[in-house]
Amino acid sequence: MSVSRLIRTAGLAYVRDRRMIQTRSVGKSAFYMAGGKIDPGETAEQALHREIREELDAAVANVRLLGVFECQAWGHPPGTPLEITCFIADLANEPTPTSEIAEIRYFTRDEYAAMPDVAPGSLMVFDRMQALDLID
Repeated sequence: MSVSRLIRTAGLAYVRDRRMIQTRSVGKSAFYMAGGKIDPGETAEQALHREIREELDAAVANVRLLGVFECQAWGHPPGTPLEITCFIADLANEPTPTSEIAEIRYFTRDEYAAMPDVAPGSLMVFDRMQALDLID
């Protein structure tokens, strides 16, 4: 895999009723981790705060690192690596989809895995969250 094509993102593992939030962008078929690309000069946590404001019109609080997940970037050419720095956090207000987000849903691990299109990075986070007994 070419490091020059690495996509670095920050993701949010937010849980409600033992289900984890996922977002579907306008024009996309798969649900992904809420969050997005880390801009040059930005830390992963700074990107998390910015992206969650942009996508969910919400502020994050009590941010804790869950881990860094690496896989093939879904919807990109083969050999495009994705690195998700994922955080567990609370939301200071109710998440509301912004203009770039078509839909917000909460999933158990198995509900997400049964979707027609599944992002490998999200599934890795679901597996970790289930192993920690934080989601069903």
